[in-house]
Amino acid sequence: MTAKLIDGTAAAKRLRQDIAQQVASKGVTPGLAVVLVGEDPASQVYVRNKGKAAEEVGMKSWTHRMPADTTQAQLLVMVDRLNKDPAVHGILVQLPLPKQIDSQVIIAAIDPNKDVDGFHPVNAGRLSLGLPCFVPCTPQGCMILIREALPDLKGMKALVLGRSNIVGKPMMQLLLQADCTVTVAHSKTRDLAAECRAADILVAAIGKPLFVKGDWIKPGAVVVDVGINRIDHPTEAGKTKLAGDVDFAAASEKAAAITPVPGGVGPMTIACLLKNTLQSAVGIRA
Repeated sequence: MTAKLIDGTAAAKRLRQDIAQQVASKGVTPGLAVVLVGEDPASQVYVRNKGKAAEEVGMKSWTHRMPADTTQAQLLVMVDRLNKDPAVHGILVQLPLPKQIDSQVIIAAIDPNKDVDGFHPVNAGRLSLGLPCFVPCTPQGCMILIREALPDLKGMKALVLGRSNIVGKPMMQLLLQADCTVTVAHSKTRDLAAECRAADILVAAIGKPLFVKGDWIKPGAVVVDVGINRIDHPTEAGKTKLAGDVDFAAASEKAAAITPVPGGVGPMTIACLLKNTLQSAVGIRA
């Protein structure tokens, strides 16, 4: 079996095109404010890509750069200012934050109605209750890709590998709402390979490159790889390449459909951020 490729780049393009059409027709210009504290190279790339994507669909985008020695109090002042700015519909504080700042305090300070990352306790709680809310962007993007491969998820056995607040836990909630039977696995799970082999849907978000082996995949399963890891290039000395949490080549021999890394979940995350920002601007939650 050779797995069908679930093309996140193409799916994200379609979603961005739809968002751009809605922005043009709604009569309001959504505004996304991104706050970047420090000089982390990866974070700078993410922030630049988010700002560019917002402008391409007709949104306003602002990037507020703060030094690495910014205090928690100073960052809270910035968040409060953005909460009160009527031109700002979405606020994103780029994680990770420097060690002197408690990220949970900052997330809780963001107006839940502008929390387009979907990390605020109010949005997390509403998601767990099945109420309207801003859904975290990566799990939201994963669900769109899963539904491309499996339009009807009822009764499917799903395994979420990873229990983070950003991906694992909200992913579990979305799969439950889609009537899947869901298991959440993590570093303390016994016989992880057996848990994976039982899954019709496997979402890997553990942050360990090539961790999920090909023989862990149930024949015909749908595999969504959230991992983005940099590893040594196998054939070019001194160079690196991106790899997911799943051994893509081996898993492709067993799965029915699989996301690549890069070009899978990553593009969907930014597209769903734009979707949440648009919904905030028009007064509708995700």
